[in-house]
Amino acid sequence: MPDFASWASAWWKPVLFLIVAGHVTNVCVTLFLHRSQTHRGVTFSKVVEIPMRIWLWLSTSIVTKEWVACHRKHHAFADREGDPHSPLIEGLRNIMVKGALYYRKAVRQPEILEKYGKGTPNDWLERYVLERVNWLGIVVMLGVDIYLFGFFVGPLVWAAQMLWIPFWAAGILNGVGHALGYRNFDVKDESRNISPIAIWLGGEELHNNHHADPHSAKFKAKWYEFDIGWAYIRLFQLFGLAKVKYARS
Repeated sequence: MPDFASWASAWWKPVLFLIVAGHVTNVCVTLFLHRSQTHRGVTFSKVVEIPMRIWLWLSTSIVTKEWVACHRKHHAFADREGDPHSPLIEGLRNIMVKGALYYRKAVRQPEILEKYGKGTPNDWLERYVLERVNWLGIVVMLGVDIYLFGFFVGPLVWAAQMLWIPFWAAGILNGVGHALGYRNFDVKDESRNISPIAIWLGGEELHNNHHADPHSAKFKAKWYEFDIGWAYIRLFQLFGLAKVKYARS
C-alpha cells in the first residue's frame, strides 16, 4: 500500500493517474450506461458490471436510471424541441460550458424517469448505495485522492475527476458531436463523428454511426474507423464476461 501523498512525488504521477482514471470512467459510461443499459446492445457478467457501477459511483455520482432516461429522451427528440442537450437548440457554447446543468434539468422533469428509465438495475446495491447515497461515492474518492496525493494535489486531482464527465461527455460529446465532424449516415438529427479513431471517449467519438443504429453495441461502421469500446467488449466476450445482443455487421 502506498504511503500518504507518495503519488505526488513527481508531477507526472497525478497526470498519469487522471488520464487512466478518466479513461476508465469514459469506458464505464459507454459500456455500462450507454451500450448496455440504455440501448441493450450488450450485457455483462456481474464480475464486470458491478465494478463498473461502483467506479461510476466513485468518480461521477451518476444514478443509472437518471442517465439512461436522459439519453433515451435525447434519442427520442434528437436536435428537436424536447432534446435535453442539443447545441442546435441551446447553442454550442452553452452545451459545452453548461452541459451538466442541462442534464440535471432534464432528469428533474416530472415522469421522465418512469417513461424513459425503465429496465435499469433495481437490486440492493442500486437502491441502498448507488442511488440513495450517490453523493457518498465522490466523497470517498476525495479521501482516496488526498491519501494518494496529499492535501494540496489531492483535491486538485479530485476536482479534475469531477469535471471529467461534465466536460467530455456533457460538453464535448453532446456539443461537438452534434455540430462538428463528418457524417457516414444521413440521419434526421445533426449527429457527427468527431474522429474515426475513437479511443479517448471510449468509442463515443463515432456519434453519427451510433445515431444511425442506436441499438448496435459496435459503433464502428467503416473499415478505417476504430472503436475501442467495441474492442473491450470483444475482449470481455472472449472470457465469457459479455454477451452481445446486437452489433451492426
